[in-house]
Amino acid sequence: MSIRAKLFLTFLLTTLFVVIGMHFFTHWSLEKGFTEFVEKRQQERVDKIIHVLEEYYVEHRDWENLAKNKLDWISLLWRADPHRHHPPKWVIRLAQQAPEQQWPPTVLPEKIKQRWLPFGLRVMLLNADRTILFGREELLSQLRLFAIKFDHQTVGFLGLIPGNPVNQASDIYFMERQADLFFWIALMMIALSGFIAWFLACHLGQPLKRIAEAARRLAVGDYKTRLQVESNDEMGQLSRNFNDMAAALEQAEQSRRRWVADISHELRTPLAVLRGELDAIMDGIRPLTQGTIKSLSYDVMRLNRLTEDLYQLALADQGALSYRKILFDPVPLLQEDLAVFMSDFDKKQIRVTWANQLAKPLSIYADPDRLSQLFRNLLMNSLNHTDQGGQVQIKIQRIEHKLVIELADSTPGVSDHDITHLFDRFYRVDSSRNRHSGGAGLGLAICDNIVKAHDGTLMASHSPLGGLAMCITLPIAS
Repeated sequence: MSIRAKLFLTFLLTTLFVVIGMHFFTHWSLEKGFTEFVEKRQQERVDKIIHVLEEYYVEHRDWENLAKNKLDWISLLWRADPHRHHPPKWVIRLAQQAPEQQWPPTVLPEKIKQRWLPFGLRVMLLNADRTILFGREELLSQLRLFAIKFDHQTVGFLGLIPGNPVNQASDIYFMERQADLFFWIALMMIALSGFIAWFLACHLGQPLKRIAEAARRLAVGDYKTRLQVESNDEMGQLSRNFNDMAAALEQAEQSRRRWVADISHELRTPLAVLRGELDAIMDGIRPLTQGTIKSLSYDVMRLNRLTEDLYQLALADQGALSYRKILFDPVPLLQEDLAVFMSDFDKKQIRVTWANQLAKPLSIYADPDRLSQLFRNLLMNSLNHTDQGGQVQIKIQRIEHKLVIELADSTPGVSDHDITHLFDRFYRVDSSRNRHSGGAGLGLAICDNIVKAHDGTLMASHSPLGGLAMCITLPIAS
C-alpha cells in the first residue's frame, strides 16, 4: 500500500470515527433535552387540565353530570390542548363505540398503536374516593395521580397513564425529522471528510513520493540528486537533511575515487622505476653496482613507507589503531626527536630556535610512541620544505588546561587555499615537487589522526617567519 493510500485511510477513518461519535452524541443530547422539554410541557398540560376540571367543579359542585356525558369529558380534555381545542373525529368515534365510563378505549386504530398515543388518551378521572369516573380498572395500579381541589379539599384525582412523553404527533414528527437530518448531515460530513482526506493525502503524499524517488536514485549511485525545499516545516527540514546527506555521499564518493586514483598513482610510479631499472640490469644496459642496488633499495623503502602509511590510516579509520597511553612529560620526548634531526638541519643550514615557556614540568595522558611519530613527521615536514639557510622555531607554552606546542618554519609559504587542504589525504601543495622530498601526501593526515586520538587539535596557519606554522593542542592531565 502506497504512502498516499495510507494517509488517505488514516485521515478518512479518523474523521469517520469523529463524525459518527458526534452524530450519536448529538442525537443523544437532542433526545435527552427534547424529552426534558416535553416532560415539562406535559406537566404544564396536566396543570391546565386540572385547572379546567377545577373550574368545572366550581361551576357544577360535583362530577355527576360529567360522568353521564363522555363527550363533555373529552371536550374538557382537548380544551386544555394548546394546539387544538376540539377532539379529532376519530377520538369521538372511539368514545361512542366504547362503554360509557371506559377511557381510554381498549380498541385503538393500528396506526395509533404503532406510532403515537395522544395525551388525551393517557388520562383518567377518579372521584375523591378514587372510584373511576372515566377510566379502566386494570390501569389503576399504573396511574400517577394528581389531586383536584376545591376550597382546600380534594374533590377528585386526575390519573396519568405512564408512557413515553414524546407521544404527540408533532413531537414524533420533530424527532423523526431531526433523526433524518442528523443522518444526512453525518453522511455529508463523511463525504466531505473523504474529500479532505484525499486532498491532504495528495498534499502530504506528494513530497514523500518525491523523497522516495530521490532516495531510489541515490541508492543506485546518482549522488547529484537533490530535492527542492518548498517549506519550513518538517517536510522542508527533511528535504534539507536529504540534500545534506546526498552532498556528503557525493563528497565521499569523490574522495573515494580520488583516493583510489592517488593510491594507484603512488604505487605505479616506484613500481615503474623498479621495473625499468631491473629491465636495464637484465638487458645489460645498466651494470649491477652498489649505487644501482642503493637506488633499488630506496624505491623499495619508499613503497614500504607508503604501504605502512596506508595501513596506519586504515587502522585509524576503523578505530583499531592501538594506543598505549601513560602519564608522562612530552617535552623531553620532543627534545629527543629534535636531536635526531639536528644534523640534517645543520646540513641545510637551518637554524632551530627552542622556546620552552612552561613554568614547571607537566604531564599529559598519551602514547609516547604515537607522539614521537607525530613530532618526527612534523619535524621532517619542516626539514623537507624549508629553504636552505632558513629557520625553524619551536615554542612550548601552557594556555589554561591545554599544552600548546607550535612548530613554525620560514619560507616557502602556503596559500590560503592550500592551507585548508593540508590534512587531506594525498594532498600536496605543489604536485610537481620531487616526490623523493615531497612524500605521498599522507604524513599530515596521519598526524591529524594521532592528535584527535588524544582529544587534541592540530591546526595549520601562516607562520610569522614566512612559512607554515603547525599548532598542537593537547589536554593536560588533572
